[in-house]
Amino acid sequence: MTETDLDAGERMSLDELRSDQLKNIKTTVKSVYENVPFYRKAFDELGVTPADVTSLDDIAKLPFTTKQDLRDNYPFGMFAVPQDQVARIHASSGTTGLPTVVGYTLGDLDRWGSLIARSILGAGGKREQMMHNAYGYGLFTGGLGVHGAERHGFTVVPISGGQTPRQVQLVQDFEPDIITATPTYLLTILDEFHKQGIDPTSTSLKTAICGAEPWTDEMRKEIENSFNIDAVDIYGLSEVMGPGVACESAVTKDGPTIWEDHFYPEIVDPFTGEVLPDGEEGELVFTSLTKEALPIIRYRTHDLATLLPGTARPNFRRISRITGRSDDLMIIRGVNVYPANVETVLFEFSPLSPHFQLILTRPGRMDEMTVEVEAREGIGAVELDGLDKLVAARIKERLGVSCTIDIKMPGDLPRSVGKMKRIIDRREGVR
Repeated sequence: MTETDLDAGERMSLDELRSDQLKNIKTTVKSVYENVPFYRKAFDELGVTPADVTSLDDIAKLPFTTKQDLRDNYPFGMFAVPQDQVARIHASSGTTGLPTVVGYTLGDLDRWGSLIARSILGAGGKREQMMHNAYGYGLFTGGLGVHGAERHGFTVVPISGGQTPRQVQLVQDFEPDIITATPTYLLTILDEFHKQGIDPTSTSLKTAICGAEPWTDEMRKEIENSFNIDAVDIYGLSEVMGPGVACESAVTKDGPTIWEDHFYPEIVDPFTGEVLPDGEEGELVFTSLTKEALPIIRYRTHDLATLLPGTARPNFRRISRITGRSDDLMIIRGVNVYPANVETVLFEFSPLSPHFQLILTRPGRMDEMTVEVEAREGIGAVELDGLDKLVAARIKERLGVSCTIDIKMPGDLPRSVGKMKRIIDRREGVR
């Protein structure tokens, strides 16, 4: 990527960026206070008005926004513009309650497309390349969000998720340069390449842009080595915009760069809400700076990460690898465990595949965790003999929690075409 590929936002000096952020946060705060009853009430309860925001530090005076707040104002109560200005609506699946509904003006969609293009270029893509988009289309923001790249010189193949054999066929026939998918679904596509007897390193693919779920550096290596490509992390969530809030550089591969000219990040203590300094791990919080239809103030993402200094874009901070979600925290006999912790240990054992699930039960008074994980293709009984005990001992050593390891045959576990459900909680009265 050359200097000429950088847009105006990326070329701002740090002083210009901070000035731009303050100007836009003042505009955003004024908009939500005047147009969104939820925010006016929340501001008034804290005794805060838009006039109280005179510096970026004053963001800490503002109320948090949660997923439940969006559900409580379902469907359109959080919108800051009338419906005739809303060009598109997305929503979450709503599997655990009412969906969270988000809206976009035409201006929002233009900015989103620009940030997707900025992300792809930073990830190593080039204009005029073809992108195989295997994120799900529909109300989920992934597919149509990334699709905005078509406005900026990329050829988009909107295959969506699913139809995995056809995914392999189109990669073979169309010869795309870039593939976008959740990391777990890209591994499912990898399995299909092997099933069809096709060498995945023989494709035209050069770059994989993966996101929508936490994934480890070990999974990155699996994808990169298997396809002989670069794999980078794109970050986003529908309540803040969708994919493209931040994206990793193919040059540095050291965590997604936050597009701070559009989103102001904070890290807070997930229990107290206290703002933590850069470099400390906590819950990631975002305030939108340029959104019109659904401006969001201090949205609690539940993603656990650290804010780090910029590298590929020195004036924009980075997010560390997401270590988990505060709402995915499993407390097993007093020990805090996240799925990503278990995944890191499983990758230490070469006979095991990246496909696993965590089954939580409570047969008596104590919680128990079973790790169901598949063996890789071609692994025989001799290599698996006693491996379950070795893995259980390693998890106990590394994470401090006892568990049972159930090694499955290849293909036994369900495959994901989107976000993988890692935790299956079968405890009565929990969650």
